[in-house]
Amino acid sequence: MTVHQRDWQAFVTEGENGAVHMDLAVDGITCAACMGEIERGLKRLPGIQNARVNLTSQRLAVDWMEDQTGADEIVATLEKLGYAAHPFDPASQKERQDRTGKELLRSMAVAGFAGMNIMLLSVSVWSGNATDITPETRDFFHWLSALIALPTVAYSGRPFFRSAFRALTSGRLNMDVPIVIGVSLAVALSVIQTVQHHHHAYFESAVMLLFFLLIGRYLDHNMRGRTRSFAENIAALKAEVAARIGSDGDVREVPLSKISTGDLVLVSGGERVPVDGVVEAGRSEIDQSLVTGESALVPVTTGQRVYAGTMNGAGSLQVRVQAASGATLLDEVNRLLEAASQAKSKYVRIADRAARLYAPLVHGAAGLTFLGWLLAGMEWQPALVISISVLIITCPCALGLAVPAVQVVASGQLFKRGVLLNSGDAIERLSDIDTVLFDKTGTLTLAETELCAPLENDDETIVLAGRLALASRHPLSLALVKATGAMLPLPDVREISGAGIETRVNGEVLRLGSPQFCGVSLERVDHELGCYPGASLLAIQHGTRPVRILPFRQRLRPDARETVDQLRQLGLDVEILSGDTRAAVETCAQTLKVAAWQAGMKPAQKIEHLEQLQRQGRKVLMVGDGLNDAPALAGAHVSLSPVSAVHLSQAAADAVFLGDKLQPVVDAVRLSRRARAAIEQNLWISAWYNVIAVPIAVAGFVTPLMAAVAMSASSLAVTANALKLRWQDRRPDSDTVS
Repeated sequence: MTVHQRDWQAFVTEGENGAVHMDLAVDGITCAACMGEIERGLKRLPGIQNARVNLTSQRLAVDWMEDQTGADEIVATLEKLGYAAHPFDPASQKERQDRTGKELLRSMAVAGFAGMNIMLLSVSVWSGNATDITPETRDFFHWLSALIALPTVAYSGRPFFRSAFRALTSGRLNMDVPIVIGVSLAVALSVIQTVQHHHHAYFESAVMLLFFLLIGRYLDHNMRGRTRSFAENIAALKAEVAARIGSDGDVREVPLSKISTGDLVLVSGGERVPVDGVVEAGRSEIDQSLVTGESALVPVTTGQRVYAGTMNGAGSLQVRVQAASGATLLDEVNRLLEAASQAKSKYVRIADRAARLYAPLVHGAAGLTFLGWLLAGMEWQPALVISISVLIITCPCALGLAVPAVQVVASGQLFKRGVLLNSGDAIERLSDIDTVLFDKTGTLTLAETELCAPLENDDETIVLAGRLALASRHPLSLALVKATGAMLPLPDVREISGAGIETRVNGEVLRLGSPQFCGVSLERVDHELGCYPGASLLAIQHGTRPVRILPFRQRLRPDARETVDQLRQLGLDVEILSGDTRAAVETCAQTLKVAAWQAGMKPAQKIEHLEQLQRQGRKVLMVGDGLNDAPALAGAHVSLSPVSAVHLSQAAADAVFLGDKLQPVVDAVRLSRRARAAIEQNLWISAWYNVIAVPIAVAGFVTPLMAAVAMSASSLAVTANALKLRWQDRRPDSDTVS
């Protein structure tokens, strides 16, 4: 029989800065400690730049220099650490996760049913009429309990036994090791005491211990599965093929990977848009809820932008590709969702270090308890029972869940509100801010420009200007196309760089561009700007007719004023920093009632202002979208960009928000404050649980069954406290200023 070896090199893709990238599905990840174990283990290899484990999807993303380490070495290292790796495929990974969930559910059901039967037998032995039970009858009940417990433990304990075995064979300890030791000791002691005809046996403790542990493990798995469905639903929006229109006009369906920037694709009615691009021909309606958050269909026509994953209505569209597979907005959303669940905040690092220290402390405490009671004169059987209770009750499952549970829920709630995290500790830093700095253009205002004055669509000059504007990709030209509804371009258009475009119509020159290009005097420009402060002017020259001037302006986002007011109610100072003209920024600031504003700022000046605020001890949230905002976004304490931002700004920002509204900025601050509070509460719950429970267990007041219930209850408590964020998210009035 031939053994086939997998060529791991085939799953390696080109990364950034000369590095390569590989995604792996890793079996055996059960807690936050496993994440740290894998990441630290891989980072010991030469050339590893980044290793990130997603606890929710059990996905490992690795970036490394290929000339220093091979893909086979990475997989081999994982195997040495006790983890099996597979190529990451969302469909097969979902199937594996579903199998895991079913196994946990079956194991839990078996343990619960068996535990109840064993407890009925135990009640018979421990009942008030126990003196009437003969030793033979008692021993029979104990052996009957053993007959039920031994196969139950072997079957229901498989998830813990496999995990502990992998850890021990790779020379490490994880959180399942003390669980397995505790269950095994409880069963072994019960068998020994049954053989010796002892009055006590602890079969019900071992089985019910597994039952309560499986409840916690299944609830954790189920919660992570529900959160993982966010990313799965987004991934389902991605098309696999596109209908490319060739130079000969033929339409051929090709894989999305074969589509390049500049190609022309056909999007038929009822299909999902496969790429990001601009409509070149056609008219339809698009469901853009992915981008805008609004479910209403949006009319689209020539010159307007459409995004991959959005649903086309009844009309057909010809779309010129601007971003294809791997570079679309949908791909960016997927990447950000992945980053959101790979958070590595200060609290995660604290929990990771504590979880690593816990393993030796747990076993040491149990061992010292056993020796202490022996030295105190107790027999070895009851001393062992007490040490088993200590071993179980000190298992750090609650600590391992304390931070990831909150981050999973918080990132899911932020996604629902249109906020996609790009940085692991963004939640932590968002919760600390005291000042918000807004850019104006494209941030407080919408990215698209619109006419400030009514348009006469029956005017021949305006109609021709709209058709001429089809030849340009300038924002003002696109706005004119949208305003006029032009669809038929004019021929023989010539572009004058930095000035405008022109052609000839019936022997007359038709120009569209800057006022200077169309021969408008400075006095008239000043007059128009006086009528429309802060507007951008587009001039139309048509033969000997008077030159027409159209004022355009980026309007404020619909909830800009409300957002600024809510941020102030949260105790935050708000400022506007913009590179736009003084008149435009002043008008915006007056509308929003923002007293602190600055105009005409260059990137270096924005950085200088940020540093000045930081020297004053301020923690600043920068919200911006332009290229000139990228340095400020990177230099701020935390940063946000609208989804319309240029790619460089999105890379510099810690999070992006979807839609035309600014409300996600407020939601991000509110939810981050709640998440930080929940994380701190969970860490305190974990700490106080051990402060209270361990001394009681060491003193001998806790049975193994009680220890199992207490340990599972602590894990469920931190999970429930994290899930509380979902309930709070429905009550915006529940915020307190912190």
